[in-house]
Amino acid sequence: MARTRRPTMADVAARAGVSLSTVSLTYSGAGPLTAETRAKVERAAAELDYAGPSPHARALRSGRTGVVGVVIHERLQLSFRDPLMLRIMDGLVGDLGQMGLGVLLIPTPTGEPGERSLLDTAAMDAVVLLRVRDHDDEPALDILRRRGLPTAVVEGEPPAGAGVVLIDDRTATAELIRHLRDLGHERIGTITLPAGVDGTTRELTLDEAFAQTAWTPVHHRLRAFEDAGVAPCVVVEARASTVGEGLAAAQIALGHEARPTALVCQSDLLAGGAVLAARERGLEVPADLSVTGFDGLDLPWIAPLEITTQLQDGEAKGHALAALVKALLAGETPEPVTLPLTFRPGTSTAPPRG
Repeated sequence: MARTRRPTMADVAARAGVSLSTVSLTYSGAGPLTAETRAKVERAAAELDYAGPSPHARALRSGRTGVVGVVIHERLQLSFRDPLMLRIMDGLVGDLGQMGLGVLLIPTPTGEPGERSLLDTAAMDAVVLLRVRDHDDEPALDILRRRGLPTAVVEGEPPAGAGVVLIDDRTATAELIRHLRDLGHERIGTITLPAGVDGTTRELTLDEAFAQTAWTPVHHRLRAFEDAGVAPCVVVEARASTVGEGLAAAQIALGHEARPTALVCQSDLLAGGAVLAARERGLEVPADLSVTGFDGLDLPWIAPLEITTQLQDGEAKGHALAALVKALLAGETPEPVTLPLTFRPGTSTAPPRG
């Protein structure tokens, strides 16, 4: 049986009695076409069962792929267990879809010799980096500089011409620390976000934490202790921003000889894990241990306890990233976008017992 030929744009033009360029303008959405002409082309296309221009042909004509790369800096199984990350992706992917752009998820390159990274080879119009190191050894940025791809980053030091979405997490964390200090806490520890992709949950000195941590928000939230005039009595890095790793990290912190009466956790998921660790040790939150978080997530499984935290809007962050991508693809150099944070007092903090 002979294979049925796929209808072409030329077939639609002939059926509608218009030029080929008129059909092209109908599908591109560009150019001054009357509603009557557009309807004539659409009717001819429907009669021929014409699905639209070939994506490959469109890409060749426009020089665009219709794809935005999104670099994930954690294992996917960890990253997408974080409700904040899901909210960011929801805002970002939804807006890009409205712009006719798809998303390619890309594992972060390690920079190891001989590595074959998708970021090196994939056809993309722009790239979003969800985490950026604040050192000069960020492999992803090296690749993007070499390829010259438009880039938007989250909470990091952007390369020249890139867009960036920021939050003032250093000031916000200092506010949480001062809140604990004003309640009377003197032995305040901290549980940090992971230093890298393949870290471990472990105790660090403050100097070690600064030396080994490459992600900007971790540095900001540690520097906040200096701003608040408080030295953390114990620092524990979590392998990932999950409840389980928060529980493991808090067990290390609560077993430390400093015996912290409060823990500043760099995410609400870590804070939720700290609450569980306290309960396992027979400690009452907040009477025996005060806990703060970051992000403003709902944790119904610790109800009626509510985490004292800094609220950020993940979906708004995704919308802002998509707007940066749009501006970059239009050839613009967008200004940095700083999103607000809101202190949300909960019931997880109180004056230390005794």
